[in-house]
Amino acid sequence: MGDAERAAGRAGAQSRIVLLTGGTGFVGSNLARRLLGDGHRVHLLVRPGHAAWRIAGIRRDVTLHTADLADGDGVASVVAGVRPEWVFHLAAYGAYSEQADVAGIFRTNVVGTANLVESCVRLGFEAFVNTGSSSEYGFKDHAPHEDEPLEPNSHYAVSKASATMICRHASAARGAAITTLRLYSVYGPFEEPTRLVPTILVRGFGKTLPPLVDPGTARDFVFVDDVTDAYVRAAERPAGAPGAVFNVGTGVQTHIGDLVELVRAMLEIEEEPRWGSMPGRQWDTRTWVADPTSIRNALGWRATTSLRDGLLATVRWLQGDPEMLGRYRDAVLGTR
Repeated sequence: MGDAERAAGRAGAQSRIVLLTGGTGFVGSNLARRLLGDGHRVHLLVRPGHAAWRIAGIRRDVTLHTADLADGDGVASVVAGVRPEWVFHLAAYGAYSEQADVAGIFRTNVVGTANLVESCVRLGFEAFVNTGSSSEYGFKDHAPHEDEPLEPNSHYAVSKASATMICRHASAARGAAITTLRLYSVYGPFEEPTRLVPTILVRGFGKTLPPLVDPGTARDFVFVDDVTDAYVRAAERPAGAPGAVFNVGTGVQTHIGDLVELVRAMLEIEEEPRWGSMPGRQWDTRTWVADPTSIRNALGWRATTSLRDGLLATVRWLQGDPEMLGRYRDAVLGTR
């Protein structure tokens, strides 16, 4: 979607009361900014002890409500107080390797999702958009369709598949407009500093490269602005069968080797990659790509940002904010 088209859409949009979980995280903080830009009234349900650095620039524009998602009464109280028209559920635990507490994974992703869905369905809403994960599919040798059997291969993937089933059941059994977006490899501003893309960029500013896994490891990298657009479209026009699920990816597979060469050319890095100097993760594979046909047909959504353009936008964001760049350098280089 172009800037003019998006601006026209915002001008004609009706303001909604929005409840967003995971709003202090990477994708959630970007979605909060998008929703504020569209003129919506944004409430963030945040966990006790949340990190607030991603929302520092919008803190006065949002309303915060603190509750543990696993606390059913606490969640119900927040939902009853906000009475949201749109609900975006992005809170999750276990997506990062350091988040290894199995009980915590299921407590947040399964119990927390069930509590939020139940509280929202009880009061009613216009749209509820749940966040799924491409990891629900497990290893595939092709771009999986949303209706294919799930074969999750980690505790996190099992928990996300369970959350998707909770949403699909509630939608079918109770007639609620709940959609799940299965995200692929999202990148862009405010990503966790130690993830692959920000680590390569920060190291690249110093003309070096970090330790790297097998260059044949595959990803479907999708820029965060495209992803937030998918959330908004899913809320604006809920579509498909009850509990519809949509893949959110570009449909273009990129191997880590190609990503590194793109960054090397972009930042003029002469250092050669040290492939295999970092151990791979249990879910790494040489085939990982979305089939975005369903979301294109149902919601008219497609990723419009090329990997090169998305990386350049992330570079400009980092270099345009010295304080933020310092935060990322401290995290990546261990200078603090």
